[in-house]
Amino acid sequence: MTERPRVGIATAGLWRRRSDVATLLDADPVRLLPGCKPPVDLVAGWGDKATSRAAQALARRRGLCYVALEDGFLRSLRPGRDTAPIGYAVDRSGIYYDAGRPSDLEALIAAAARAPNPRAAALVGEIRTRRLSKYNHAPMPTAAELGLPLGADIVLVVDQTHGDAAIAGAGADAGSFSAMLAAAIAENPGRTIVVKTHPEVVSGRKRGYFSGDLARGDVRFLGDAVNPWVLLERAARLYTVSSQLGFEGLIAGVPVTCFGQPFYSGWGLTDDRAQPTGRREARPTIEALAGAALIDYCRYLDPYFRRAIEVEEAIEQLTFLRDRFHANRRTVCLGISPWKRARVASFLDGVDGPPAFAEGAGEALALARRDGAPVVGWATRMPEGFADKAAAAGVAVARMEDGFLRSVGLGAAFTQPASLVIDRLGIYYDGSRPSDFEALAGDTVFDEALIARAARLRERIVAARLSKYNDARLDAALFDTEKPVVLVPGQVEDDASIRLGSPVVRSNLALLERVRARLPDAFIVYKPHPDVEAGYRTGRIDPERLADLADSVVTDIGMPALLAGVDRVETMTSLSGFEALLRGLPVGVHGQPFYAGWGLTEDFCDFPRRARKLSLDELVALGLILYPRYVDPATGLPCPVEVVVERLLEMRERGPGGGERIVAGLRRLRARARHALRRAVRPFGGGVRR
Repeated sequence: MTERPRVGIATAGLWRRRSDVATLLDADPVRLLPGCKPPVDLVAGWGDKATSRAAQALARRRGLCYVALEDGFLRSLRPGRDTAPIGYAVDRSGIYYDAGRPSDLEALIAAAARAPNPRAAALVGEIRTRRLSKYNHAPMPTAAELGLPLGADIVLVVDQTHGDAAIAGAGADAGSFSAMLAAAIAENPGRTIVVKTHPEVVSGRKRGYFSGDLARGDVRFLGDAVNPWVLLERAARLYTVSSQLGFEGLIAGVPVTCFGQPFYSGWGLTDDRAQPTGRREARPTIEALAGAALIDYCRYLDPYFRRAIEVEEAIEQLTFLRDRFHANRRTVCLGISPWKRARVASFLDGVDGPPAFAEGAGEALALARRDGAPVVGWATRMPEGFADKAAAAGVAVARMEDGFLRSVGLGAAFTQPASLVIDRLGIYYDGSRPSDFEALAGDTVFDEALIARAARLRERIVAARLSKYNDARLDAALFDTEKPVVLVPGQVEDDASIRLGSPVVRSNLALLERVRARLPDAFIVYKPHPDVEAGYRTGRIDPERLADLADSVVTDIGMPALLAGVDRVETMTSLSGFEALLRGLPVGVHGQPFYAGWGLTEDFCDFPRRARKLSLDELVALGLILYPRYVDPATGLPCPVEVVVERLLEMRERGPGGGERIVAGLRRLRARARHALRRAVRPFGGGVRR
């Protein structure tokens, strides 16, 4: 096997991204420190910035290739150094923003003019349709909300960050910005001039060349964060020095005037006011130029596992992150334990900022009324009558609970969730009232792509032997019997799913008695609930009575392995019934869980609201794709369910490190003490609910 080249990295900032560098360059990173001269085959640095000067000098002295890395043209959801890029520019001969010398991008654009990439036209169409930009966090207000004229009649003038290398590299300076604004005003009489600031100026990290005191009757200074496409779709013309927004303007079909020499100028596509470089003689189409820049020049890493991906997948990932971020509005949270708040914020962070966490019902209502926000409460900790009080105050309420692929470890042991559900009608385990799950089940049109995705997901979960908690042994469960093996999963008896979703059978003992009476010739396997077995919650059965009803009791075998060794499952409302359906097992249901009543289970309760019949993969699509939300446990980013599946598998196979085991042990001790205290106070004051 050929040995990979070694790439030297001189700066601490790029060294922190050395894993990305290794993937982008297919090379092994080597730290270059002052006084140390390890052998390397190439040197990487951040663009042509001052911080990369030492790396460039070292490459020249050793006669090595210097590779310039920069943020790509489709970078990320948010700007900022703390947000890892999805897209990178990679250049071995220059850098795209330095017009004073050749770059890989110039050569690629010239080549694309002769032979455009066949993917380019579709790519441009996707970017237009999805309204993607370098950064994608900003809101998309209407023209009326911005106070702009209707129609495509504004003139967009683009500010940039002060001292940015792209300005000097384009042969421009502060005077170029003054000349640009003057030209925009003079050349567009009667039109509204909109001066757009840079996202990092809006965030306060940097300063620009224009300020709000420029505003006058025909000049609007737009200092708010706004998705560029809101402006591009209303622009008759765009003026820029060297901003990437000019490139996006070309993609949007807006005439672009350049007062510097950005990478997209000089090719016959822009109105150029700066002295052009003599190297750009080719005449590409906009699609060819975009293909060279976005397909051939930039490289992409998926935001979760940092694997190399193509631009089309990067577009899918950015769209997902942007849409999830924009779907979240200002939220007030109630009943969220302090240890869980940072993770809950990852699920709810959005264009209006992260959620607020209230300490009580009164504060929650006050914050919600002030901000015009809904209250999202942990379902089992919502105060009695709170929903009615909120409705009277004009405040919407939603309920939150763990999802069905949760973690590697128990929630009762303070393991953070990778999935949550947020339900505005009810909650999935309350069979006495409608829920968003029921609404989705009744209204969703299941297309072929969704059903195929659900089938792949189901097959992957079954093959990987994943479950809700994923912390028990996966040894095969084999029972020496000729009888049909029936699994009865125990539950937490004071859990809300029993109180609200099992109107007839309400205890583990009653369930076992009913199953034994119904199936006298079966080999009954009883598995206590992990929280009960761990000593956190109630639901223990007297051992002598248990021995009379169950032929076998299993404790430390994981549910996926157990399901592989049984013929049937009988349950009140346990998620094990859903997991059994995934594996093709018959399930008898004595309560009203979310997966019953759709024609897939043998039901011993009535379901008057659930008239629709679902296929198994339609149920999977609802329960694992459409209803829950997911956050990647490693990155904290919202993600599709498939990412959580792979992450849980990775975490389970890796197992906890020494420090993690200590923390887990302390959490278990804390959990036992906490739940013991709750059981102790319950007879005297009506217990504390989880």
